[in-house]
Amino acid sequence: MSGIGFRCDAGVRSGVGHLVRCVALAEELCARGVPVVFLGEVRGSDWARAQLRERGLPLVPAPGQPARLAALARELRLDAVVLDSYELPDGTGAALRGAGLAVLAIVDGDPLGQEADLYLDQNLGAERRPFPRPARRLAGARYVLLRDSVRRRRRARRAGPVPRVLCFFGGTDSAGVAPAWAEALRATGAAFEATVVSPAPFEADGPITVIPPTDRLPDLMAEADLVVTAAGSAIWELLYLGVPTALSWVAGNQLIGYEELVGRGVAAGLGRTADAQAVGVLARLLTDPAAREEHGRRGRGLVDGRGRERVADALLRSDPS
Repeated sequence: MSGIGFRCDAGVRSGVGHLVRCVALAEELCARGVPVVFLGEVRGSDWARAQLRERGLPLVPAPGQPARLAALARELRLDAVVLDSYELPDGTGAALRGAGLAVLAIVDGDPLGQEADLYLDQNLGAERRPFPRPARRLAGARYVLLRDSVRRRRRARRAGPVPRVLCFFGGTDSAGVAPAWAEALRATGAAFEATVVSPAPFEADGPITVIPPTDRLPDLMAEADLVVTAAGSAIWELLYLGVPTALSWVAGNQLIGYEELVGRGVAAGLGRTADAQAVGVLARLLTDPAAREEHGRRGRGLVDGRGRERVADALLRSDPS
């Protein structure tokens, strides 16, 4: 296969989860000697742009019209295109396939009208849910895409005097909820030390340190006794590491994952807002190490770190004819 393109956007409004999982698959393909190129835009996030630059992954601006995108893919001599965006026109996959390219669509339940040769839904329990298209599908945690920076980490267990908390909501905190959850932690009245990742700096009272988005996030996750986050793509990294997690959700597409994870006891459920009930859940987790660790135990082993290898195998076997 001479080359694979990733049609993926990232930015303040759309977040960086799509980019992060595409980067993980791109790392696997590059390790196999397959050239890759990213097609799209990275808007307003220096951290997201750095993920491509530091890995030597080229970024080419992509036209919005499906026919022009297909023409660009042919000009770049690509054999396949990975689609991972909620903002693409419905006919994007069809146009690429019509131009003779194989298409892998990464989805979260709903394929959003995109045609593809292969669909990937890495959400927990996806293999049990019906899919609206009679197409080949890779579904469930067996196919989770993890970056090298996560796959080489192991959880750093410790016995500190107070729990160490990490709070983050994607690379851009597109919903702007980090300050509210920092306040919810403080409102528990429990002892803790917290690092809150936020692209917009804010003042926080108590034992809370606010930092900008960082490449050290895998380290911070591995060192945490509890992570407070949303049910986005980072949850798979936390499951791989076996870190106890308390989940919220900030976008409609995250709700299906939130309900599955909380329903199985893999994560503690905080609901959507940092209200009194959520403060109570956080207080219990901060003061009861056994309850906290039970969530980590249930999640540990659900993600084995080899999902990107399985996806790459399937993609490289795809035949657009």
